[in-house]
Amino acid sequence: MMIRLLAVSVLAAVALAGCKSSPDAATLQTENESVRAQLDQANRALEAAERERQAAEARASESQAKDDTASRDFEGIEGVSAVRVGNEVHVTIEGDVLFDSGRASLKDAAKKSLDKVAGVLKDTYSGKYIRVAGFTDTDPIKRSGFKSNYHLGFDRAFSVGAEPVGKKLDGKSISLSSFGPDVPLTTKALSRRVEVIVVD
Repeated sequence: MMIRLLAVSVLAAVALAGCKSSPDAATLQTENESVRAQLDQANRALEAAERERQAAEARASESQAKDDTASRDFEGIEGVSAVRVGNEVHVTIEGDVLFDSGRASLKDAAKKSLDKVAGVLKDTYSGKYIRVAGFTDTDPIKRSGFKSNYHLGFDRAFSVGAEPVGKKLDGKSISLSSFGPDVPLTTKALSRRVEVIVVD
């Protein structure tokens, strides 16, 4: 009788151990639902990431198209280049095309280029706010008669903004400034420039 009871106890213990090591249907169902929920969540995150990627590509494509448009708008004008920077179009006019060294009065040949720039601004960017900024190289003023590069830069901005550009746009929504030598470029020639900045 004792042997029989011992055998029953051992069989019961084995059965219980088997239940613990082999999950029952309810446990498997719960785990399955948990895995499915995690998979759904991962799929939703993947779909959201894909939508964001597509949106970013669309924004980049639109930005590139705007960059290309800004560049094309001023293409073929001597000494002039344009690039979009955020919501602004920066039209750079080479200083050596506009002015003689140390001068702020426009060369006769420069007026033709500026007239074309003003025409594009009027036709394509009508009603936009415009800033005209003068830049110089970093060489100190010695013989030009200007007090500083800032004074020279401002007078050059004034010559561009108040004359060809300002007249064609009736001087509306135009501001003038000078950065003087504060934003030099890779060469002195490139540093001497006037930028017409359109807030698009």
